[in-house]
Amino acid sequence: MRKLHKYYKILELDKILDQLAEMTCCEEAAEMARNILPFNRLDKVKAELAKTDGAYVLSSRFGTPNFIRFKNPEADLMRLESGASLNNRELLNIAAIYRQCRILGEWKDHCEQVQTALDSYFSNLAENNYLESKITDIILSEEEIADHASPELANIRRKIRQNGLKARESLEKIIRGNAQKYLQESIITMRDGRYVVPVKAENRSEIPGLVHDTSSSGATLFVEPMSVVEANNEIRVLLNKEKEEIERILAELSAECAQYTESIQNNYRLILLLNLYFCKGNLAVKMKAVLPEVTDDGYTCLKKARHPLIDPQQVVPIDLELGKKFHSLIITGPNTGGKTVTLKTLGLLTLMTMCGFMIPVADESRISIFRRVLVDIGDEQSIEQSLSTFSAHMTNIINILRLADRNSLVLVDELGSGTDPVEGAALAVSIIE
Repeated sequence: MRKLHKYYKILELDKILDQLAEMTCCEEAAEMARNILPFNRLDKVKAELAKTDGAYVLSSRFGTPNFIRFKNPEADLMRLESGASLNNRELLNIAAIYRQCRILGEWKDHCEQVQTALDSYFSNLAENNYLESKITDIILSEEEIADHASPELANIRRKIRQNGLKARESLEKIIRGNAQKYLQESIITMRDGRYVVPVKAENRSEIPGLVHDTSSSGATLFVEPMSVVEANNEIRVLLNKEKEEIERILAELSAECAQYTESIQNNYRLILLLNLYFCKGNLAVKMKAVLPEVTDDGYTCLKKARHPLIDPQQVVPIDLELGKKFHSLIITGPNTGGKTVTLKTLGLLTLMTMCGFMIPVADESRISIFRRVLVDIGDEQSIEQSLSTFSAHMTNIINILRLADRNSLVLVDELGSGTDPVEGAALAVSIIE
């Protein structure tokens, strides 16, 4: 995971990214969400916003498409390209990716040909109904292959059942007949894949056969009577043949999948991107966000802006304008009057816009993106560096002054605090000027 810049964490962009990650369909998509970084180019920001808006519009009109959970197939596809075979779970994962492509394709077909910035993602999804159906028809679960996977497998399993029935019939005669009194219980069980009965240790000689196991107390021996040895041996041979046939079936299926590794990888990437944009759209619905007018001229005019991390029932909307008639804005007022929240709202909504998020403001709002967002908010005291609160703030301010230019948004809370009020005020004035 990429490390988020400290200024972005101060503005709590990481919490927005965490909210997005929680809405995604799988771990890889969640990781992509947490790794989102702000763009500082207007064309890139507008392109990202257009995709988010496309997902928002489609979801609002037709509902959000269903996304299923699956794993990253990259390692499996590399093994396929080297000629290796995949197991049940890995092949089912490939089928799940193709199923997701089919779900998305069918969903888009019902969207009344509404065009959005996401159309290229949908059109580049490559469905493969044949391979998807073949995998799911043959592989019933991570542990089970269908009998009809091949005629040979069906024949082997039929013989296994026949020999198993023969062995059970022979053992039923023992547990229901005169030998019942030599048994610990009148049941048929299995040890090492062979049918056995539980015999009392003192009666071992009464039932001729092979001992495969004993109970923890030693009072019970699990004996394979001689009458079922041949059937059990045949079952063992058949089980080995079944294993070999399953390996052959999986190898054949893997070889077919190997022909489509590039398509599968591309589908996977497109699905993650679509999931990410639809999660952005759903987050916009949750936040009651809109698509603002976006520029890079430094002019921001937010109407009824709300901090997205404050309870919607308690947040106080604000109007804020900056960058047209004036380029510096000083906010004054009493403690707990909302000064810091206003700064954080402006900073966070700017970063969210630069990340391609719609933002919780009223219609006709306008926001500018910046090359840099520089922040000095909160107590920056550093115990390790033995710096006072004032010294830590000044160190940060010096760094901000070094980096800031006309394409920077600078947010400073309580400039000059932590020292003598008169000296602090003078220092604040000189920094602002």
